[in-house]
Amino acid sequence: MAIKLKVAVAGAKGRTGNQVVRGILENDNMELVAGFDLHDVGEELTPGIKVSSPDEMENVLKEVRPHVLVDFTNATAALENVKVAARNNVKLVVGTTGFSASQFKELEDAITDCVPAIISPNFSIGVNVFWKLIAEAARQLQAYQYHMEIIEMHHSHKKDAPSGTAVKAAEILSEYIKGKTAFVYGRQGITGERTDDEIGIHAVRAGDIVGEHTVLYAGKGERLEITHRAHSREAFSQGAIKAIEWINGKERSGIYSMDEMMMELEQR
Repeated sequence: MAIKLKVAVAGAKGRTGNQVVRGILENDNMELVAGFDLHDVGEELTPGIKVSSPDEMENVLKEVRPHVLVDFTNATAALENVKVAARNNVKLVVGTTGFSASQFKELEDAITDCVPAIISPNFSIGVNVFWKLIAEAARQLQAYQYHMEIIEMHHSHKKDAPSGTAVKAAEILSEYIKGKTAFVYGRQGITGERTDDEIGIHAVRAGDIVGEHTVLYAGKGERLEITHRAHSREAFSQGAIKAIEWINGKERSGIYSMDEMMMELEQR
């Protein structure tokens, strides 16, 4: 009988974390062995598996020994969770966003030479294709001085803005603008004329929007728009499930990307 892949989830009661829990429970090759959250501690996620407090993570990981810890929490919590997992030799799938530069450096230091980890601001397969498409459009349009703007939309409960997906999109586009790129986060008042080295990033927070990202390329007399819309969080959880399987097969420590995973899987 094949050994099941043992998985723990941090942020198990959150919107995306709970969807990942469902995906694990529905996967015949995986076993949910622990769930962590600040809310509903002691409540059963599934028969025999109760929600544990993040403060209990060290002891729980030592007891259940998961192969992979999935983290969909917040930047401050994720940083501590990653440190705990890394020193317990648990591989990582991290979908948390909103890290500051110093927090991400701490994240890298904790992971390097310890465990393999796949980190992405978005685990949707479609979004990862979206990033490639916007890069190709920017590459072809850069010679014609098209202006590029990003509009992202999320539900009213999302705490960070702009989204990690939008930030990565801006970083991708900036590679195709000559000189130092200026990121402009919304506009207000007498801002003066738009400069060619700007990338506007605009965040909408309303209702129950799961996630929508549009890159707009505007030239004289026309514009091109590339949009990704997530209809449900299953788009993120299914990508995360695939990432769990993939990172479990890695032995070299360090941070991997969704792009690396997808390229490898395409070649199989």
